[in-house]
Amino acid sequence: MMVQDIRAEAHQISVSAQKARLVVDMVRGKDVMEALDILKFVSKKAAPPISKVIASAMANAENNFGLNRYDLYIHRITADEGATRKWRRFGARGRVKPWLRRSSHISVVLREREEI
Repeated sequence: MMVQDIRAEAHQISVSAQKARLVVDMVRGKDVMEALDILKFVSKKAAPPISKVIASAMANAENNFGLNRYDLYIHRITADEGATRKWRRFGARGRVKPWLRRSSHISVVLREREEI
């Protein structure tokens, strides 16, 4: 049986990659339904976009490949750095303080569990 990779990606999520990785590490290797249940109760800003990407990959698996959602698990999930918007905030003594608005790219690869 050939192993299929089901992918989904989200670009320019307005959370830094470092903070998104904290949430991503919680669900790596878990079943898809278990991961979505975990993310429902995580109180981090990165949790809703990550759960949307996982749900999108799950929908891709069901609609495009005809797989069952309960047989899927998260094979690989990453949060990489995206573009950084650089803003300026005026500081004391006529100086300028830089603000870095970081973003991230989240990618998910799902696979089907193989029965032994």
